[in-house]
Amino acid sequence: MQAKKLKNIVIEITQGDIATATTDAIVNAANNHLYMGAGVAGALKAHGGIEIEKEAIKKGPIPIGSAIETGAGRLKARYVIHAAVMGMDFNTNEIYIRDATKNSLILSEKLKISSISFPALGTGVGEFPIPKCAEIMFDEIKKFDKTDPVHLKRVIFYLFTKKAYNDFEEVFRNFKVD
Repeated sequence: MQAKKLKNIVIEITQGDIATATTDAIVNAANNHLYMGAGVAGALKAHGGIEIEKEAIKKGPIPIGSAIETGAGRLKARYVIHAAVMGMDFNTNEIYIRDATKNSLILSEKLKISSISFPALGTGVGEFPIPKCAEIMFDEIKKFDKTDPVHLKRVIFYLFTKKAYNDFEEVFRNFKVD
């Protein structure tokens, strides 16, 4: 695990299964209709239960780039934040990833949580390049940190594969916290 401290938030990266995270919230890389199929969504549903998807679908569809919360079922987290990083065509882009990250962070502050786990948004079925995703997400956390969040103090990135971890770690190594 690697970590860097911003003014208010500590960012960590680790290799592992996000469904095992013990943070207050876990972010789901969602489609805007909030159906939970494969990848991160599938893992969260498998570990946490179908009730997560049922609650999410009742709140959808939502605009791409936005985020909503549900309960976390049997997961160790209190919430799942469903970040709509793509539509039903499974296409994503920098704007969707940037907005979904930003809106997940804003929602976490509204929920008064201190810790959140993120996957590499849009890099699974969305096939967005992992290094570019890392740059975008780190940049959004840095911008959010400058708003002086009161509650959110810790952001952990869970990267499922060694390759994803290595790609994120390389970008993280060069990420300036000032």
